[in-house]
Amino acid sequence: MRTSPAVHPTPTPTLWLARGRHTGPDAEDVVRRTLRRLKADGTIDDHLEVTDAEAASSATEFAFEARWTVATSVTVRARLTLARNAEHGREWVLAAEAERPWDRQWPSPATMFWPDEPAAGWDHEPVTGLRFLEVNHLPTDDKDIRRLLRNSVRGGWNLNLVVHEAMTPDEHGRLPLGPLLPPSLRHRVVEHRAAPDQLRIVNRALREFGVQVPRGGAVLLPTTPAPDGFDADDFSVRTVFLDGSRPAELVDALARFAALPHPLPDGAEEVVTALRDDWQLMTLEEELARERGLVAMYAEALEAMTKSRDLYREAAERAHEALAVFRENGTEAPARPHLPAAPERAPLHSQQSSPFQQLTRRLERLKDSAKALRPTSAPDNGREADGTGDRSDSSGG
Repeated sequence: MRTSPAVHPTPTPTLWLARGRHTGPDAEDVVRRTLRRLKADGTIDDHLEVTDAEAASSATEFAFEARWTVATSVTVRARLTLARNAEHGREWVLAAEAERPWDRQWPSPATMFWPDEPAAGWDHEPVTGLRFLEVNHLPTDDKDIRRLLRNSVRGGWNLNLVVHEAMTPDEHGRLPLGPLLPPSLRHRVVEHRAAPDQLRIVNRALREFGVQVPRGGAVLLPTTPAPDGFDADDFSVRTVFLDGSRPAELVDALARFAALPHPLPDGAEEVVTALRDDWQLMTLEEELARERGLVAMYAEALEAMTKSRDLYREAAERAHEALAVFRENGTEAPARPHLPAAPERAPLHSQQSSPFQQLTRRLERLKDSAKALRPTSAPDNGREADGTGDRSDSSGG
């Protein structure tokens, strides 16, 4: 549940995020078969089912990784997490990241893990059960409409589109708009369809979202809270021709809405972190680069520890030197300064304010003060002795 818009950072434009539910049996086998088939025909470069110790010990989810190339040379990496057990199907979460900002004409990452078939059963919205590539007719009761739309925008995972039918459409007009959208938007958009006689009741329900759907048009629902730069008029389409033709104005509004700085959806931060930090499907060059990076990191840590050890040793030597000066002059040594325990690690950037240097300066001052306490030099002692002898002789005479 979202508590504040500041809780979720804004995703980078290189990310593609989606969440859904598979309602059929053996969801993980469906993913495995799809990945093997797409690799065999060259659609994807490689794939991997994560089998590390952490994933193997997890009783809640499977994880699959895939890598493919778009626009000739742009690499896309994607990770799909699939729940192991669920009462109403198997929920999945997918995060993909490209080497440059996402292009809406690139293939949907969902079709790299799931079969791109209308009856596959994996494209259900997990909260409401609505489908991405189907027409979802709104209920007749206004309370049910409000409840459905609230649940649809909750979490911020999908783009929700409300379309009003100006008149009862023919066979072509009853087809969903999803397949007419750019590939990268198809599995992120939920289409809510209002019947011709539902305009007034639907607009009453839409008041709490701050939008209204035009007669025979469409409107995009903002998330809660609305993203920065959202204006209801900018994302309201006056006319949508439900005749099977491509809705160019609606596609433009969807693309602009998707490009707004939306906060990360609820739970997406962990998915993105796993994609970036726990990625295992590497090429040989990537593995070599990672190993070199680890070696450099360990070398830097070792160097920092060595410098910290040398600083501690230097401080200890100066402390012993100062104590030796006090003992040499027969002066009672001051209370032994407390030497801090040798730290395990000392970052390079903290050496300027290191307690070892502060201790060193303190011991240098103690050493100088100890030298000042030494007796006067031998010639002065001789002159004092002569003077004493003269006074003794004169008193004796």
